[in-house]
Amino acid sequence: MKKTNELIVGIAMVAVVSVITWGVFAVGDNMPAGVTAYSQSVYALHNTTMAIVTVIGVLVFSAMFTSIYLHRRSRGAKAAQFNHSTKAEVIWTAIPILILVVIAIPATTVLIDMENTGDAEMNIKVTGYQWLWKYEYLEDDISFFSALDRDSNRARQIGSGINPRDVENYLLEVDNRMVVPVNTRIRFLLTADDVIHSWWVPDLGWKRDAIPGMVNEAWTLIEQEGVYRGQCAELCGADHGFMPIVVEAVSQEAYREWVASQRGETVVAADAVEVSAEAEDEADTETESETISLAELQAE
Repeated sequence: MKKTNELIVGIAMVAVVSVITWGVFAVGDNMPAGVTAYSQSVYALHNTTMAIVTVIGVLVFSAMFTSIYLHRRSRGAKAAQFNHSTKAEVIWTAIPILILVVIAIPATTVLIDMENTGDAEMNIKVTGYQWLWKYEYLEDDISFFSALDRDSNRARQIGSGINPRDVENYLLEVDNRMVVPVNTRIRFLLTADDVIHSWWVPDLGWKRDAIPGMVNEAWTLIEQEGVYRGQCAELCGADHGFMPIVVEAVSQEAYREWVASQRGETVVAADAVEVSAEAEDEADTETESETISLAELQAE
């Protein structure tokens, strides 16, 4: 029986070490730091908390396994005959409180910063639909839909004959990217038109639910140019897994050019309509003039 118990404990410890090792190498030993000041604050908070709980875990489990090994019955150990210790109760109550305070102070600072959406330089309204997103740039009067790109959509179909591994950024690419400028404080206004969605880009350091009839707020200030990908993080129906998000952060100059190009398509169309109308007016005027001239000649 003794050997059986020791074997069980040994197998359990090997299993724990194996799972941790697999997690480190297969998943990674940490979360992404992100590309915003806020995401890096979350990253630092995560590291601090992880270090604290790791130390606690090592101390607690070391004490536990050492006690189990040294004070087992096979060695003749006998349990102490006491049932109360005021000093012990004060210690094991005070220490956890202090630990929680140490964790709570930076956590509260990060949470307050997360909810502070004021002083925004631009506002983008995000609306979730089954199963695509709509982006509205309120100051620039631009709006468009963003859905799964065609290559990924073809590859995901049963019997398509397309290997998803051959599709670049499979299920993480869209037909229209959200383009934003770097070093600009942006406020997001998130809602939904049908069911609950959740807008999540890991590199920004947060996610927000998009709820019909409600508007949630969030903010970001991206410091590095690049393309950052995410997905809907709320089960929203059959095609929930096919609602990618792509945010492209560009320089201020590139962003102004993008805005001009988006507006230019509308302006060109309006100009074409105006020119066509002017041409029709001129043609009508010429026709009237010719009719009058012909009538005058006949009269003469």
